[in-house]
Amino acid sequence: MVAKEQAPHMTMQIGEVAKRASLTVDAIRFYERRRLLPTPSRTAGRFRLYTEDAIERLQFIQQMQGLGFSLKEVGELSKLRERKADACESVKKLLETKLADVRSKLAHLRQLESELATDLRRCGSELNHRRRSSPCPCPVLEEATVGGRQ
Repeated sequence: MVAKEQAPHMTMQIGEVAKRASLTVDAIRFYERRRLLPTPSRTAGRFRLYTEDAIERLQFIQQMQGLGFSLKEVGELSKLRERKADACESVKKLLETKLADVRSKLAHLRQLESELATDLRRCGSELNHRRRSSPCPCPVLEEATVGGRQ
């Protein structure tokens, strides 16, 4: 139990933090510049010193980015995280906004999928036509140049 109490006070340099958080040193410095990671204390030789808290925060940042949150949103979530129980309503609103955004992107991707499938069928038809008679211009490219699609 004593080791657990001492662990948060143990410090490590940026290379060790990068290794443990599976990040590059440059990524950690980037997060510091964006104020997503508190400015670390430094040794007399100006080396950055981090605690386990920094690794936990970096893992949180990565997890939130993996869920599609922007760095600005990750910053908001980090601030809310510090408020603990008081943050629930704000977090809920952020999640609802992100979910609506994801659903909108999915609808757009489904439309794109449909258009690509249609164009692929048209190409297949034209290639079959070419086997039987003289070739025509590619219908997909012709439609795009005439202004049929944007």
